[in-house]
This record gives sequence, C-alpha cells and structure tokens, in this order.
Amino acid sequence: MAVLTSMIFSPKKRFGRQADAADVSSEQAPVIDPQETNPARFTHGDIRRHVFVMASTGAIGLMAVFAVDLLNFYYISHLHDPNLTAAIGFAGSISYIQIALSIGMTIGLGATIGRLLGAGRLVRARYYASCFIAFMFCISAALGVVTLIFAYDLLAALGARGEVLRQATTYLRITSFGLPLVCLGMAQSALLRTTGDARRSMQVSLIGAVVSALLDLILIFGFNLALVGAAISTIISRFAVVTAAYLSLRRHRILTWPRMEFFSASLKEVGAVALPAVATNIATPFGGVFVTHAMARFGAEAISGQTTIDRIIPVAFAFVFALTGSVGPIVSQNYGAQYYHRVRETLVASLKMTMVCVIITWITLYVFQNEIVTIFAPKGVALDIVHLFCDYLVASYFFLGLLFVSNTIFNNLSRPLFSTGFNWGRATLGTIPLVWIGAHWGPFGILYGQAVGMIIFGSVAVLTAFWVVNHLDHATPRKTLR
Repeated sequence: MAVLTSMIFSPKKRFGRQADAADVSSEQAPVIDPQETNPARFTHGDIRRHVFVMASTGAIGLMAVFAVDLLNFYYISHLHDPNLTAAIGFAGSISYIQIALSIGMTIGLGATIGRLLGAGRLVRARYYASCFIAFMFCISAALGVVTLIFAYDLLAALGARGEVLRQATTYLRITSFGLPLVCLGMAQSALLRTTGDARRSMQVSLIGAVVSALLDLILIFGFNLALVGAAISTIISRFAVVTAAYLSLRRHRILTWPRMEFFSASLKEVGAVALPAVATNIATPFGGVFVTHAMARFGAEAISGQTTIDRIIPVAFAFVFALTGSVGPIVSQNYGAQYYHRVRETLVASLKMTMVCVIITWITLYVFQNEIVTIFAPKGVALDIVHLFCDYLVASYFFLGLLFVSNTIFNNLSRPLFSTGFNWGRATLGTIPLVWIGAHWGPFGILYGQAVGMIIFGSVAVLTAFWVVNHLDHATPRKTLR
C-alpha cells in the first residue's frame, strides 16, 4: 500500500508556496501556470464535437477492455467445461458489485473536479482530487479483504454449488485482492477525462487490454491454469493500468501530496455526489444478482447463456457506455462555468448518438448471430438465449442507454439522488416482480421481464433529465465562449 500511495502522490510534485498560500476556501480562482493547458476546455468549442471525441476515444478504450474480457470468456468456453463458464457468471455477479463501488466514487470525483475546473479553481481541484483518491484506495482495500474472506458464503447464497462454487470462489478471491488497483485505475482515468485528455485515457485502457490479452493466452493455455490463470492475468493488467495512468497524469499536475486539513472538505464535497452515485451503481449489479439467481433454477446451461450475453453486451455497446462516462466532464465544466445552454446541447447530442449506436449494434448482431454462437459454442437453452438476445432484446438497451445518459446529467448537475432513485427503481420494481413473473415461462420470460423494466425506467428518466436541464438557473448567465 505504501509503495502504491507514494507512486500516486509523489512529494516531489507539491506545488510550493503558491499552492500552500492559496486560499482554497475562497471563491477566487487560483493563479494558473501559463505553461499549463487550460483544463476547462469543454466550456468553449462545438459541443457535438466534444461529445463525439470523448465518446469515441472512450469507446475504443472500453471496447478493448471488454473485448479482452470476451476473449477471456472465449478461452474458458473452449475448455469445454460448463462449470467454468458458470463459475465466471457467479463470480462476475459479485465482482460487478465491487466495481460498482469504485465507479460510484469515481463519478463523484469526476463531477466535483470538473465543476471546480470549470469555475477556474485549480488549486482546490488538486487537493480535493488527491485526498479523495487516497480515501478511495483505503475503502476499496477494505472491501477486497471482506470479499476475500466471505467469497464462499456469498457465492453459495447466489446458488452456486459443487465444482461451480469451488471454481468461482477461487477466481473471486484472487481478483478481490486487486480491487484497490481497479479503484486507482478508474480514478486516474476519470481525472484524465475530466481534464479533457481523452486520448491518454484511451491509451491507458488499451495498455491494460493488451497486457491482459497476452497473459490470458499464456496462463490459461500455456500453463494450463484455467480460471486461476485468468484471475492472475486480471491482477497484472490492473497494475499496468495504474502505472500508465499515473505517468499520463503527471503532465496535467492535477495530483499533489494529500494534506490532512483538506480531507474533511474533500470528503464532504465529493462525497455529496459519490455516496448517492455508489448507491446508484450498486443497484445495477443488485438487479443482475437477482437475474442470475432466477436463471440458476434452470441449470448451468441457462447461466452460461446469460453469461455469454453479459460478455457480449459491453463490447456491443461500448460506445454507449463510453458516452455516458465521457460526457460527464463536459456537463460538469459547463455547469461550473454557468453555461447552461451548453449543458442542454450535451444532453441532446448524447441521446442522438445513443440512438444511432443501438441501431447499428442491433443490425450487426442480428446479421452475425450465427457466427456469434459458433464462436462461443453455447448448447441447449444457452443457444436459444443468445439467439433471442440478437433477434429482439438488443433494442431494449436503447432505453438502458437513456437511463445511463440521464444519470450522468443528474450526477453532474448536483442531482445525484435522482440517479439513485431511477437506478434502484429499475433494479427493484423494474426487475424483481417482472423477472419473478417472467420466470414462470422459463429463461426467456426472465429476459423479457428485464427488458420491460429497462423500457419503463429509461423513458421516465430521460424525461426527468430534460426537466432538470430546462429548469437550471438562467438568471445570471455568464457570457458565451465560442
């Protein structure tokens, strides 16, 4: 822990008397080194271009990461042991909850730092970012230890049994050990996006993906380690991401050595967004856990089919997921600068791009579904589940995209409880009763029930997002920068 902390927060990067003397409690903007690039770059220029550049570079990075995850699943599936693929599904349900915590804290970090940069308060942004990242590291380390200890009991409660339970426990325990690395990597990548450095944020993700892809092949097949090899590969790739992100962030001078007197203020401001965002993001895997539990009633093949879909979705919808994560800095900077019309432009542009992405994805999966099932070789009901997804259920993810875009708007406009309410609404009212009813018609009914929940809550969320944006205070707008 000491080594990682010293690497992230090098004392040599303190900002001297100027930063220490800055009145971070005042509303005056600090003096910024003229050699530094303007960190609030999203407060001027074409919004559609900003959205496209941020989303496309983010999509490349995410697609690389998710493609490696999919490749990992491909390797495991070709060991011809359904217990291993089912084990990944069960372990993934717990891992998603772990990562949801990291994502939630990262959302709070990005939203708060983006607003400070938009308002020109760079010194405060530095100290808040540094202090909160240190806090994130400690929390994620504690969660990793707890999961490592109780992994067997958690997986058994989900319905894992026998060899599936044993394999899933081993995999989850190894990956939980590296949870702090996930948190640090996400936080640093979010800061890169917040400063507008989309290219380096993408490169960081690509480095992790390349490392993982190479090690997966070597450890799973070369050393015949199966799931253990996949887990070890995950740990090493996460460390590569943390290292690459740190090296990329140094040029932006957005991190400094944390000071104890700023911990309380940073936790209060960042936590005001992060805490509801954590609750928001936990809702998604919570709903997924219920779906996995419902699918478990129909055997390992049903779980394998659901797991196959879960691995296809992130790759197929990488642009949508990247869009929702990448437009946050655009929204927060313009909100901090009080350019409210640009916030609405960002929302409209994001929704249009979401619609185009889902249409293209639907056509692609429909046309190439036979090739997909050939690659992953699902059997029995798993085969039917994949075909159903490619034929019809893909369309429902447009509404999930609406929900994610809306959540980004809420989180970056100081309305995080709205996103919490909608996500938990979808995970509970939009999942549990509908999936429970659908389960009476088998695995297909479960998936249809899940889709209906997406449609309802995605539609209501986007209408609410427009209401929030249209009611921002326009009484004292600052001049427009173009």
